[in-house]
Amino acid sequence: MTSLKPYLIRAIYDWIVDNQFTPYLLVDAEAQGVVVPRQYVQDGKIVLNLRPQAVHGLSLGNQEVEFGARFGGTPMQITVPMRAVLAIYAQENGKGMIFDDEGDDDTPPPADSAPQTPSTKKKPVLKV
Repeated sequence: MTSLKPYLIRAIYDWIVDNQFTPYLLVDAEAQGVVVPRQYVQDGKIVLNLRPQAVHGLSLGNQEVEFGARFGGTPMQITVPMRAVLAIYAQENGKGMIFDDEGDDDTPPPADSAPQTPSTKKKPVLKV
């Protein structure tokens, strides 16, 4: 099964741009395969401006995000594997989505060995 993450990134990107906001991508710059300007990395992370006027050749693929941009006047080709994308959000209002590390494995949760019937279920207990 394909990952849901690239579809969510594309949908949120479209929503941000349609509302004339600035899409920002938070990236784990230490992840394998990430190609970003290292001088702008802080605490192992980098925030990338994906505004259509700031990038060229933007590709929001299923495996990676790729685009060309200028950093300090120097052109650079950026590559970010989907597993390294931590969040996408609008700069102006912070609305978007944060991705957790666990959601990327694309494996279904383990099935219970024996399904519980209504008579064998435990009632919830509230403790203070």
